[in-house]
Amino acid sequence: MNYRPIIIVAGEPNSIFFEIYFKALKNYSYKNPLIIIASKNILLHQMKKLNFAMKIRLIDINKIHEYLLDNNSINLLDVKYNQKRVFEKSSKKSNLYITNCFNVATKLLNDGFTDKLINGPVNKKNFLNKKFLGITEYLAHNFDVQSTAMLIYNKNLSVCPVTTHLPLKMVSNKINPKLIYNKIMLINSFYKKKFSIIPKIALLGLNPHCESVLKYNEDEKILKPLIKKLKKYNIRVSGPYPADTIFLRDNRKKFNVIVGMYHDQVLTPMKTLFEYDAINITLGLPFSRVSPDHGPNESMLGQNLSNPLSLIKAIKFLEKN
Repeated sequence: MNYRPIIIVAGEPNSIFFEIYFKALKNYSYKNPLIIIASKNILLHQMKKLNFAMKIRLIDINKIHEYLLDNNSINLLDVKYNQKRVFEKSSKKSNLYITNCFNVATKLLNDGFTDKLINGPVNKKNFLNKKFLGITEYLAHNFDVQSTAMLIYNKNLSVCPVTTHLPLKMVSNKINPKLIYNKIMLINSFYKKKFSIIPKIALLGLNPHCESVLKYNEDEKILKPLIKKLKKYNIRVSGPYPADTIFLRDNRKKFNVIVGMYHDQVLTPMKTLFEYDAINITLGLPFSRVSPDHGPNESMLGQNLSNPLSLIKAIKFLEKN
């Protein structure tokens, strides 16, 4: 078992993350030390607002050592963020704060203090500011990684979108053999390394029923030749399959992973089937990065009704890996 610390970037200030974090700490005990990178000011405000009573302990980033960590308290690396209200919407100030939190995490990862990262959700439109499609791409850039894959993982079935947070009208232009090949190879390597199995992978077509009224059909021209090539490397991939039937019970149970061409093609059925019992794993990074499979959910902020299961699953996954 790998008991190295798990560092947690809290993410968006205007988010439900602290609520699920408090619930995750209150209801479960963990073997690995947990270190949260966040503003003490925000944490205390939200703790009071949500009526969570916990002991707070601050750790100086320059004096951090594993023997100082105590899982009966909150191990906090304080990143300054002054706000006027308890729950403040995204702004340039909050974007700078999130960047500073990730910078602290990056230093710990680069220094070899740990190889385990969880991040809370961020407002992608505001924080990433069109420069990156998601945190997957943001982290890949920060660590100079060329190829990554977003794996929404459940032990019974996982999914991977070839394109991530991309407007639908742009998807077809981004689909190419190299992109799909790299993601499938990352998935295959992940399952072999973590679970000692060669995964069964289903590749979905881009078009409804894998058919097109246009002369150029991506499923015929790109996907079928690629599947043939991958099989020569003993990759257990098949398809292309129509997206409208692959998630039927008797179909999905044949596979470990279903790879789709765009975000909602696979995430919508995945979340319908498993709800909060799934985590977002970034494959291809030089460390293990996991996040809860949900967004900031600002409409639920302060209501104390959010489900912590995905965060709990993320922590427990990193404890085992």
